[in-house]
Amino acid sequence: MTVTRRTRIVLAGAQGFGTVHLENLRRLGDRVELVAVADPTPVPPENLPAGTQAFASLAEALDAVDDVHVAIVATPLHTHAALAGLVVSRGIDLYLEKPPVLSSADLAVLADAAAASGARVQVGFQSLGSLAIPALIGDEFGLGPIQAIGAVGLWCRDRAYWSRSRWAGHRVLDGFPVLDGVVANPLAHATATALAVAQSTAASDVNQVTADLYRANDIEGDDTSVIRLSTGRGVRVTSALTLCAEDSEEPYVLIRGTRGSAKFYYTEDIVETADRRVEFGRIDLVENLLDHRDHGTPMLAPLHETGAFVRVMDAVADTEPAAIDAAFVTWNDDGPSRRVVIAGIRDAVERAVDAEATFAELHLPWTVKTEPAVLAELSSSGEPRHPVAVLVDGADVTRSSSPRPYLHPVRTPGGVVVSDTHPADHDWHLGISVTLQDVSGVNFWGGRTYTPGRDYVWRDDHGRIVATRVEGEASALEAEFAWIGRDGAHMLTECRRMTVADAGSGATTIDLSFELTTRAGTLHLGGPGSNGRVGGGYGGLAWRLPAATDVDVRTASARGEEAVHGTVAPWLAWSAEFEGGPATVALAPLDEASAADPWFVRVAGYPGVGAALAWDRAVDLAPGIPVSRSYRLLVADGRLTDDEVVAALSLG
Repeated sequence: MTVTRRTRIVLAGAQGFGTVHLENLRRLGDRVELVAVADPTPVPPENLPAGTQAFASLAEALDAVDDVHVAIVATPLHTHAALAGLVVSRGIDLYLEKPPVLSSADLAVLADAAAASGARVQVGFQSLGSLAIPALIGDEFGLGPIQAIGAVGLWCRDRAYWSRSRWAGHRVLDGFPVLDGVVANPLAHATATALAVAQSTAASDVNQVTADLYRANDIEGDDTSVIRLSTGRGVRVTSALTLCAEDSEEPYVLIRGTRGSAKFYYTEDIVETADRRVEFGRIDLVENLLDHRDHGTPMLAPLHETGAFVRVMDAVADTEPAAIDAAFVTWNDDGPSRRVVIAGIRDAVERAVDAEATFAELHLPWTVKTEPAVLAELSSSGEPRHPVAVLVDGADVTRSSSPRPYLHPVRTPGGVVVSDTHPADHDWHLGISVTLQDVSGVNFWGGRTYTPGRDYVWRDDHGRIVATRVEGEASALEAEFAWIGRDGAHMLTECRRMTVADAGSGATTIDLSFELTTRAGTLHLGGPGSNGRVGGGYGGLAWRLPAATDVDVRTASARGEEAVHGTVAPWLAWSAEFEGGPATVALAPLDEASAADPWFVRVAGYPGVGAALAWDRAVDLAPGIPVSRSYRLLVADGRLTDDEVVAALSLG
């Protein structure tokens, strides 16, 4: 039979967050006895329980006080490793504030020391005591198997926050790592909580960590960052966090399952779904440590279960935060309360979590620029030569947007850009590309996958297309692309030919043909349309256009988005006012198979056209029987008439 005993506690760090511990120890009443505090700044005696001794350092306190059962360390981040080591070396149980340490090397040293002395270590990620976490893991909300987890953190911190202490906002101080920033400190719980829901808290649970760090404030550390982790369970965890929001909002963890999604507001222990809002209780972690000591209750945040978060610290240490240009920030208020706001940061944070992408992969204007590798430049063979398009490899595209080669920018002879890439509404729309959303279950299109009965859902099913050969001249290129599945298998090979020609004054054509051959038995080439989405038959040749006004989209027999979309016609034209001026683009099939595919058109939702390879049914790609399509693309200056379009396409 176990008996609850009075636990003798020493608190290191009685100022700042230490005051929260003082209040909590008062709440625990006679179960605990605060025998000493250690803080270099004297603590007023009236703030301490009667009989509590005060010392300038933890070492002094432990040397002077006998029979200490538990030490609580609530000191600056960079002091954790040394102070924690001091505590466990004496066999004293430890409550260590988050993050426990700042490197996996320090974690290993501390874990070994604790194991040698028998000391138990609980880490102060308070949100891990929430009863919502086991409810989510147990799927009490009917979300289905978890596919992805994100953490959204939108807080404000003013100039006074960054000057609150000597170590605030530093990455290194007096030669020691500090790593103070949004990831390690104020919104650390966001990532830790997401990892807990993902049941991926140990270092061995994480396969890869990506850190994309920025600073809008005049600090060394990060105030706006994305952390992305791949876990052994196949669930990706993405945290997008900022201290430069317009207004502070409750941070939350977004859980996406196969049947639904939920938001877990971890500071309030509230879970919201489309039709439910449930408030949960929370177990205090200090109390949980006492219960573990007295009754053997399992600890909720033991040291070894914070290894995944410490791997995040490794990634933060290895990544230098990039400064955000002043052109993209504004300053609110004056004096010590003056604070930075990053333009469009709320949308950026939500997009990053939605796409499981870093800020850089979203190509936001203030991020570190990652220029795609150029595979070739296309231009006409006449004089003067007109550069018409650039073929890039697309390897810098985030995985959830299905990396692939694409043409961008595409220009008219007069220099008007008539393609767009990574637009805010659909990050996976990439210039002119050949791609499909469903190749026997693999998404080469990007974004959510249309799933019958569930609409669009994230399925972690994205493939990638890789260039294996590009040769020829600027006016006549041949390329070979490997379509690689989610598991790394080479599913099919695409052979593409692109030929550029002048088409009269102010007009250029690109003849683009592609042939697909299977490398993995019979494949089914489809997309939303073939999977039941009426009118959603996109896939095949896709052309994302830039923002345009006064759009006139038409065929010889129909005009307007609704009339043209889904029809079969010998040509499709789009005339509009683009940023660089008026221009016309057009598409025409060059063989019988291509001529049978309907046109796909979007104007109101976003600007784009395409030729639908699998409009309302999948196309089988069998061994030895390639699937091929061939089109002529026109880019021209000015608003061409129908007759001028036909003439430029040489269809007359």
